[in-house]
Amino acid sequence: MEDQKMPLTEHLGELRKRIITSLVALLIAFSVSFAYSEELFKLVMFPLKYELDFSVTKKYLYFAPKDKLQLTKLVFLAPAEAFWMSIKISIFSAILFSLPVLFHQLWKFISPGLLPKEKKYALPFIFATTSLFVVGASFCFFIVLPYALTFLLTYKTGDVLMPMLSVGQYVDFCLKFVLAFGAVFELPVLIFFLTRLGIVTPETFAKHRRYAIVFAFVLAAFLTPTPDAFNQTLMAVPMILLYEVGIWVSKIFAKKDNEEAE
Repeated sequence: MEDQKMPLTEHLGELRKRIITSLVALLIAFSVSFAYSEELFKLVMFPLKYELDFSVTKKYLYFAPKDKLQLTKLVFLAPAEAFWMSIKISIFSAILFSLPVLFHQLWKFISPGLLPKEKKYALPFIFATTSLFVVGASFCFFIVLPYALTFLLTYKTGDVLMPMLSVGQYVDFCLKFVLAFGAVFELPVLIFFLTRLGIVTPETFAKHRRYAIVFAFVLAAFLTPTPDAFNQTLMAVPMILLYEVGIWVSKIFAKKDNEEAE
């Protein structure tokens, strides 16, 4: 009985150790982020006031001020709403800056169950998961959100309607979609591990490609903040490309494993 209980005890002890380390990293990052919460809030206002544009004469992309929304100001409707806004932004910033530590702790927790040859993927795992999340969050923040906010805040507005945004609702709106895009961009890593664990083969993913494309557009319709096809496509197309990347990477490693086995 003791021999059977010890592995579970060690497993729980390892889980507690990883959680504590992650919380310490988050607390340190939160302390630094909260000290600069005002600057971070100005950054969060970026999608509201700027959007990506293309200069025909100079032939380059740049962020242009939005004429209709440049003077938009946020209001708070409750005494503590502005304070909680700073807390939420600081928490999100802490998570973003702590991603390498969080993914490293996740890898340390699952690595005892991996084969020795699979444990060498620790550094690529941390780099890939962190990079993909940051790329997805940046894509949403700088590309999707500016167009979505322009559409929503200028739709049928004029003499009768005028947008007046609550700071809490605006911050929640932005952070939810940034997190959603960051999570969606982890798709290649998910596909890679499902194939490495033998749950699904790369051929199965490739065979069901048409269903994945439909699912990508359906999921984009739920996650994107506007009902127009343009913003839905901005999310669906990267998901489809990431799906293909996941299949491609899985096939490469599966081929290497077969060669080593021979």
